[in-house]
Amino acid sequence: MKIAFLIIDMQTVQLEGVPQSKIDGVCEYINYVSRMMRTAGHPIIHIQDIEGMTEETREIYSTIEEVSMEQSDLFVTKEYSNAFWKTELGDLLAKKGIEQLILAGFAAEHCVQFTYNGAIERDLSPALLQNGILSRHDDAVAAAYRDRNLISYPVVEWLTKEETLQP
Repeated sequence: MKIAFLIIDMQTVQLEGVPQSKIDGVCEYINYVSRMMRTAGHPIIHIQDIEGMTEETREIYSTIEEVSMEQSDLFVTKEYSNAFWKTELGDLLAKKGIEQLILAGFAAEHCVQFTYNGAIERDLSPALLQNGILSRHDDAVAAAYRDRNLISYPVVEWLTKEETLQP
């Protein structure tokens, strides 16, 4: 099964006001899963919200340095909460034969869940990375984990190893 890892809105401008300790904890999970996915040949796609960006504010719209990025990573920009809405994300995933998505990033109650719902509408199988999403509101993260499919990093590790063992 082809899986893609979406890292949503892990940008300086989006994360203002989020405690650094929470950002660091989430990035640890994101980076670990990114390494596993890259090793197994699955795409890492950074979703960046550019709504309101100007030439003067371009730098604060970049992905934070705590998130590891590689040359092979892909980038999709968006202006709406759902990363599928009026973007090339759906076409990109279809061209790569992606069937399942793992989602991580910010904000649990907005862009992460809206993109999750967009994936369901497109017959993709989404799951939230456990310990991989952020919000300014702890109850929003808890609700997302309660109400959506979750995947833990050991399961991702098992899936990616199973993929490499297939003939």
